[in-house]
Amino acid sequence: MKRIKAACIEKTLHFMLKEDLGHAAAVAAVKAEVEHYKAQLERTRTKYKILDEAVQDDGSIMIKIKMQYNNTPVGDYLD
Repeated sequence: MKRIKAACIEKTLHFMLKEDLGHAAAVAAVKAEVEHYKAQLERTRTKYKILDEAVQDDGSIMIKIKMQYNNTPVGDYLD
C-alpha cells in the first residue's frame, strides 16, 4: 500500500494579451487577470509560492509558481 505524504505542482503560466483590445487596455486586462488569479488562490486557501514573475516585452506576464496539489500536504516543498 502506498500513501502520498506530500505533493506540489510547478507551473509556468503565460497571461497573454487579448488581441481584440488596444495595447494599453490589453496590458491593464492582463494585470487584472493576474491579480484575480492570485486572489483566487488566496480565497481557496491553496498554498503556493511564486518562483518568478516577469513582464514580457509585449506587456504579457509569465509566472512560475509552485502550488499545492488538491488538498495534499505540501511538506517542505514551499520552504
